[in-house]
Amino acid sequence: MADVVLKNVRKSFGRARVIHGVDLDVKDGEFLVFVGPSGCGKSTLLRLIAGLEDITSGDLFIGGQRVNDLAPAKRGIAMVFQSYALYPHMSVYDNMAFGLELAKSSKAQIDAKVREAARMLQIENLLDRKPRQLSGGQRQRVAIGRAIVRDPKVFLFDEPLSNLDAALRVQTRIEIAKLHTDTRATMIYVTHDQVEAMTLADRIVVLNAGRIEQVGTPLELYHRPANLFVAGFLGSPQMNFITCVVSHVGSDGVQVQLPNAGMITVPVSSDGVRVGETVTLGIRPDHVKVSAQGTLTGRIELVEELGENHLLYVDFGKDRHLTIREPGDARHGIGQEVSLSLAPESCHLFKDSGEALPLIAPTGTPMARSPSPATSAA
Repeated sequence: MADVVLKNVRKSFGRARVIHGVDLDVKDGEFLVFVGPSGCGKSTLLRLIAGLEDITSGDLFIGGQRVNDLAPAKRGIAMVFQSYALYPHMSVYDNMAFGLELAKSSKAQIDAKVREAARMLQIENLLDRKPRQLSGGQRQRVAIGRAIVRDPKVFLFDEPLSNLDAALRVQTRIEIAKLHTDTRATMIYVTHDQVEAMTLADRIVVLNAGRIEQVGTPLELYHRPANLFVAGFLGSPQMNFITCVVSHVGSDGVQVQLPNAGMITVPVSSDGVRVGETVTLGIRPDHVKVSAQGTLTGRIELVEELGENHLLYVDFGKDRHLTIREPGDARHGIGQEVSLSLAPESCHLFKDSGEALPLIAPTGTPMARSPSPATSAA
């Protein structure tokens, strides 16, 4: 297998700049996931790695070799598309074997590789069928099998599960995770689905407008987002944000005044923070609790029952809202007045620039927030 290295990679379509100086190291055998909103450049970045789009400037290395000028077929990659892209007139076996036939592999090699991939993906009984006789999940497994038989250096996945229903997405996601465990291949995966990103990735790359916002493990990004964008993008429901004013700074953190409520001291570094400065407090729905001793009060506008838990949408005045996740056996109704408690150790503070203030570790030292690799502005 191979590592993938991008150095100051840029892409423009005419005058439109799409990728702005991306630097990224993908380790050999790593499962890396690109996430971001529509139009952020994640699929374009994947197509640059695949060779389906030309790099405007910068360098791309696969396995230590600069591949900017290499054709896709010579890069040692295999790509799985959202649309399956199977030949309808061919059987499953022939679809999986086609690339090997073009590469002039022997019949014995082709047969061995196709049957091994079919066994791995549990589609041995489908080899004689045509694509029209398969379900969506089966077709996607055939597309993955077609990639496996090529024994590539790097697997590329472009939103491969987005056409599947919820149950099939879960099943196929498990199969892709098992494939990575079995092969330890380098995999780069594009998705807009946070659950896919959090469950599959060794590391996640959060993209926004053609730039990397942050790179880190799923839990690093979830618990220590580098900025407001990452904090708001990762997590479902998304993190709550409350505009506050700094009332005190000290060695134990930054104290802020909550709207129409009391104070709360958030254990973050106070370096560069001034009293009277406006900041944004962030807290996830799981860390807001309904409590008689709560700091905030509000009225429940909506209750979403989810079985094992439910979501409360609370209005606490002047079009300010909080989302709260409560246990499924809790009893709350629309219109009910509630008091809310915020756990200080679970809060984040963000400056006007959007940058997160470093969390203070139990030892009293600031904790790193897994910043992105060096990225340069356009």
